[in-house]
Amino acid sequence: MIADREGIGSNHREWMPMKRYKIAVLDDYQNAAIESADWSVLGHRADIAVFQDHLADPEAVIERLLPFDVICVMRERSPLPRNIIERLPNLKLIASTGSGNTSIDVAAAGDHGIAVVHTGYRSDPTIEFTWALILASTRHIVTESNSVRSGAWQQTVGADLRGKTLGVLGLGRVGSEVARIGKAFGMNLIAWSQNMTPQAAEAAGAILVSKNELFEQADILTIHLVLSSRTRGLIGAAELCSSCYCCMCSNLSIA
Repeated sequence: MIADREGIGSNHREWMPMKRYKIAVLDDYQNAAIESADWSVLGHRADIAVFQDHLADPEAVIERLLPFDVICVMRERSPLPRNIIERLPNLKLIASTGSGNTSIDVAAAGDHGIAVVHTGYRSDPTIEFTWALILASTRHIVTESNSVRSGAWQQTVGADLRGKTLGVLGLGRVGSEVARIGKAFGMNLIAWSQNMTPQAAEAAGAILVSKNELFEQADILTIHLVLSSRTRGLIGAAELCSSCYCCMCSNLSIA
């Protein structure tokens, strides 16, 4: 960057150093952020600090983030409410993984001239991990792996999926794909959510049932709802007590 030297004409200019931005990547437990993207374009413009640990205390979060111009958050791992945002005077940009992040106070960011942006989103990992959890639970993968590693042998008998009933709570982008895979395993599909129609359930290969019937009839229950004021507390002791065998794969997915 070229700037006029004070008191001297425009023919006399000096080079001014370009500002180097400070970028913080939060809650990178697996230390995967740097390997997951090409950060090289920022090499001459920014200093990047990756934090693998999580800070829960707001005062500690503020102290850590005070120097930074940009904060990159991993989904909802570190909330950024108003009482934190308004005490970060250098902050200019918040970047979050995923297409939405309800733990960021977007209004507070806007009030302080801070832009909030999001990355793209693919639901495939959530769908695959859902079935990893279901299969690990029904086949006792962890128990049997630990048994073999300790020198023992098979201790349990796994459950077949064919003919079992899969209950899907929420048939959005993730839930409908989870249901499709359940159908491939030969499972019977039932579903419920507050606004689900029989047509929507049928389109996913499922039968719409009541909330009580979902918990009473499902051999395996998988939950795919966005946490909100409407869904908070949707499942309680009464629902869990009414279910038989329940493999609950609960994730805050984009429905």
